Amino acid sequence: MSESSVVEIKNLNFSYDGFMVLESVNLSIDRHDFACIIGPNGGGKTTLLKLMLGILKPSGGEMKILGETPAKSRQRIGYVSQNFLYDPSFPMEVLDLVLMGRIGTSHGFGPYKRRDREASNDILKELGLYDLRHRHLATLSGGQRQRALVARALVTEPEILLLDEPASGMDISVQEDFFNLLHDLTKKLTVVMVTHDVGFVSSFVDRVICVNRTVVIHPTNELTGEVIQHLYGTDMRLVRHDHRCAEDGHQWPNS
Repeated sequence: MSESSVVEIKNLNFSYDGFMVLESVNLSIDRHDFACIIGPNGGGKTTLLKLMLGILKPSGGEMKILGETPAKSRQRIGYVSQNFLYDPSFPMEVLDLVLMGRIGTSHGFGPYKRRDREASNDILKELGLYDLRHRHLATLSGGQRQRALVARALVTEPEILLLDEPASGMDISVQEDFFNLLHDLTKKLTVVMVTHDVGFVSSFVDRVICVNRTVVIHPTNELTGEVIQHLYGTDMRLVRHDHRCAEDGHQWPNS
C-alpha cells in the first residue's frame, strides 16, 4: 500500500447466497480525494461501501483501509448512512444528534464530558450549524439535517468520510452547497460518496468509481452549455462516461 493511498483493494470478490455481487475489484483511493461511486441499482455500490466499513467481509481478495483491515480501521472512518430513521415527535436537538457521534470514542459510558461538548460545538461552528444547535431535528430542512448528520460523523475526527446517497431528495441549489461543503472537507480528510445518479452533478469530484459488479475508474470531464442550464437552472458540471462500465456490455449514456 502506497503512502498516499487510504483505500487499497486488490482482486476483491463478494458473493451473497451464491450470487456474485462484486468480482475482481481493484481500486485505490488517495488521501484527500473526493471520490464518487456510481452505478445501477443492485450493481454493488452500497456493498462496496459496507466492505470498506468492515460490516461485510469479502469472499476473496484483499482490502486495506488506512493500512489495516476494515475492522481495525473502523474507528478512523466517519459514516453517513442512506436512511436516518427517527421519530419526529421525539425532542432531539441538533446538538444531541452530534453528541451521539462521541459514543464509543473518548467518553465511554455515563454523561457526556466537557471535551465531548466542546468537540461537538466546534464541528457545528465549522459546518455553519452552531446557531441551530438547540433546534429540534424535525424543524430542519433536508440540507440542514444532512449537514447535522455529517457533523455527527466528523465529531469522531475521522480520516475517511463515507456517505451513502447523502443528497437524495435535495433541491439542486441545496445540493451545490452540500457538495461545496464536502469539497472543503477534503483539505483534512478523504471523502467517498455513493450516488445512484449516472449524470452526477458536481464540479468538485476528483474521480468517479463506476460499479456494476466490476469496477472502472473514470476521470471527470467538464460539460457546460444551454442544455445544462435548462436542466439544472445554473451552470453545472457533469461526469461523462465515454466507455463501457462493466463486462456485461452495458453502455452508460453520456451525461
